Amino acid sequence: MATLHTHTVQPWFSLTRLHILFHSLALFSLFYYRTTHLLHQPTLPWFLMTLAEAILAELWLYNQAFRWRPVTRSVATEKLPGEEKLPAVDIFVCTLDPEKEPTVQVMDTVISAMAMDYPSGTLAVYLSDDGGCPVTLYGMREAVEFAKEWVPFCRKYGVKLRCPKVFFSPMGEDEELLRTEGFMAEKEQLKAKYNNMQKNIEIFGEDPKNCSLVFDRPTRIEIMNEQSEMPMAVYVSRERRPTIPHRYKGGALNTLLRVSGLLSNGPYVLVVDCDMYCNDPSSAKQAMCFFLDPETSKDVAFVQFPQMFHNLSKKDIYDSQARRAFKTLWQGMDGLRGPGLAGSGCYISRAALHLQSPNQNVTDVFEHNAQNNFGKSTMYIESLKAIIYGHQNAKKHIPRDVILEEAQVVASCSYEKDTNWGKEVGFSYAILLESTVTGYLLHCRGWRSTYLYPKRACFLGCAVIDFKEGMAQQVKWVSELSLLGISKYSPFTYGISRMPIIHSFTFCYFTSTTQYVLALLIYGLIPQLCFFKGIPLFPMVTEAWFGVFAILFISSQSQHLIEILCGGGPLRSWWDEQRIWIMRSLVGNIFAFVVAMKKVFGLNKAKLTLSNKVIEKESLKKYEEGKFNFQGAGLFMVPLSILLVINIVCFFGGLWRLVHVKDFEKMFAQLFLLSYLLALGYPIVKGIISLKSKCG
Repeated sequence: MATLHTHTVQPWFSLTRLHILFHSLALFSLFYYRTTHLLHQPTLPWFLMTLAEAILAELWLYNQAFRWRPVTRSVATEKLPGEEKLPAVDIFVCTLDPEKEPTVQVMDTVISAMAMDYPSGTLAVYLSDDGGCPVTLYGMREAVEFAKEWVPFCRKYGVKLRCPKVFFSPMGEDEELLRTEGFMAEKEQLKAKYNNMQKNIEIFGEDPKNCSLVFDRPTRIEIMNEQSEMPMAVYVSRERRPTIPHRYKGGALNTLLRVSGLLSNGPYVLVVDCDMYCNDPSSAKQAMCFFLDPETSKDVAFVQFPQMFHNLSKKDIYDSQARRAFKTLWQGMDGLRGPGLAGSGCYISRAALHLQSPNQNVTDVFEHNAQNNFGKSTMYIESLKAIIYGHQNAKKHIPRDVILEEAQVVASCSYEKDTNWGKEVGFSYAILLESTVTGYLLHCRGWRSTYLYPKRACFLGCAVIDFKEGMAQQVKWVSELSLLGISKYSPFTYGISRMPIIHSFTFCYFTSTTQYVLALLIYGLIPQLCFFKGIPLFPMVTEAWFGVFAILFISSQSQHLIEILCGGGPLRSWWDEQRIWIMRSLVGNIFAFVVAMKKVFGLNKAKLTLSNKVIEKESLKKYEEGKFNFQGAGLFMVPLSILLVINIVCFFGGLWRLVHVKDFEKMFAQLFLLSYLLALGYPIVKGIISLKSKCG
């Protein structure tokens, strides 16, 4: 078979490595200056500044692993084998709370998944309703009925926008170009049916009982469509009991793995967030260009697509697009052994989730302790054998009722007891970020991954557009990653012994970001207080050593600016990203550290915090205007407000002293630092004043 994809090392990587060397030499010079000064005149402020700079240097070192060998990839879907030879794909969509994850929005995701450009007989869509809500079950039934007309329509006319909400919005007007009258007539009929579906779901959801979460319930599995010309659609609500751990989303995904293994048993699974619809129907074929390519098929565990968003503003003050993650970090990891697993927009090999390594002796898997690994369901173990050995599944001769009965068993909350599910099999339960740690452990076991950033976004979701939700996400992610850093699976010990050191540095960085708190607190307080008192902490502007600090500042800023411009971002992003990075690294990480420590000492139970997918009009208006919205974020604002007040007081107090004492050369660096931070913080001050005036 011909090569199905190509990869290109980014042309400027040699210059990047020279920059790393240059910046490293400047750092050595800085620490020589700091340590020699400390040996002659040891003072607490100088010691603290040296400590902060050492932390920043450590994290900078980890950060450079992402820039060591960044690559970009392209695929050739036209070289794939015929559709009748394409492997099956099972799509997993997980939802929990219809209050935070509106049912209509979830159904848009389900419908867009069913309408993907992939053979219907090899496509199955599973919706996990972990809240057991009647409105979700009702919505799934309505969505499948609508999909029976929507899917043929999309395939008949080659529709690109297969999310009905988007297709029937102004964004779908391009689809009308060069269309026939028949197309327009069918479109209007479908639009009426879609509006009727939305209305029915909303009316059903008006009754509070239909939106209530049920956490003490038996398993419920419904196959809602098995027509040969349509993808299979399955509703799954696993058994949950208050006394038995349910393992949050990781538990739901593992349940879907087992249920789908019995019903459709696709060799590959797509995991997509319930608010992230399929924007490009060809994503499955793009992923197959890696799984079926003879050069990569043996050890590729998953293919990750970027998480893109449909509601981004040109004034993206919260950096909701996560440019750095998707443009810099993941492309950098892709040049090593592959990116991490994001939990959405990722195609995963079912075999990789069950085997310890790509080179494992599969005979040992099934002849020794198969039930200890995979549970006591012999039917599930047989389905797994069919995947591993590439045989035709024998379940075709088993009555559907018998298979459904077995599916009820593997979806029970006691099935995983005394097995390796969540440990060495399936999605990991090590931390709440089940996908992140699963991807990391797959790399530790010798698997690779790939990252594809196509021109057309394959998946589009709903971005966070206010400060409170953004900080809540930051706290959840960073606290869990910090726990991974001090667990038995820490990349500093477990990871570094099982993967190349440069690749392990990328995971070391993810688990160490709480260290920014101490460094930024020192840099946000000590130079300011010393400026107020007239105590210099940096070389005089006329000294040669001042050039070292200036070089490091310009070097860091230049690297950031070049990455933005080369990625097609506007100049404004360079300034906005710095501001929100400081806010997240300082404020978000303070609370993340507290949450992590409470969990370590058993003072805080594990708790899943859902991101709110409901967009409020006021929040959207402020976001589009580029104004900060601190509504409801009072707790997060406490440390930020204190630091801002201290910086403002020290700035004007120190400036008053500077005018009278006239030691400008000694204090220039601290004056510049305060001015720079206050310029970054000006929009924050405006947002706080706006909030106070509104409350007043």
